[in-house]
Amino acid sequence: MSVLTIDDAVVRWSVPEHSRAAELRVRPLLVLMHGYGSFEGDLINLREHLPPHFVLAAPRGPLEAPAPVVDGYAWFSMKRPGDPSSEEGEAAVTALLGWLDRLAVTVEGGLSRVILMGFSQGGAMALQALRTQPERFVAAVNCSGYVIDTDMPGDKALSMTRPPVFWGRDAEDPVITPDAISRTQKWLPDYSTLTAELYPGIQHSISAPELADISDFLNRVCPE
Repeated sequence: MSVLTIDDAVVRWSVPEHSRAAELRVRPLLVLMHGYGSFEGDLINLREHLPPHFVLAAPRGPLEAPAPVVDGYAWFSMKRPGDPSSEEGEAAVTALLGWLDRLAVTVEGGLSRVILMGFSQGGAMALQALRTQPERFVAAVNCSGYVIDTDMPGDKALSMTRPPVFWGRDAEDPVITPDAISRTQKWLPDYSTLTAELYPGIQHSISAPELADISDFLNRVCPE
């Protein structure tokens, strides 16, 4: 399995570096993960629509997306329709967790509250990280994403703790395959306390009404 890493130098933040450690001591961290072919500057632009008491961090996916994508990145390849191989999925989540480990040692007392949020492939990553270390995360937000088709070590714990998960999408999303949607519809109710919302007409994107619902969800599961 290849070793992937998150480049700390290109992570986008909602707070300046000089105050970051102090802010993270008292404020929850919301990790924003972009979709396939995008980059770390994408979701960080949503900060004005999200609760202000969160510290936002948007890491760059560890892989360069191949042509025809230009200047875009990914968490895993698209050689298979939507799903990575088990090795690719593990490498991507290991990179994300390693970055969080490095960040935690810079904060006195560590990171007390972490929520994962991702779009499309980033949404799959949010769920995959939750399934790997369920005790580490408060909740997850999955925007136009899906659950990866594999068994994970944390699934048994999730079936008992059922952490909050928000799943927003368009029923007519032209990108995520029907089998991935069906699998996610079956998986989420058994392994999470699910808030599921449909947004007709957004196709494969995020809308203002969805952001308002996500903000309400975040305030509910991780209040100031």
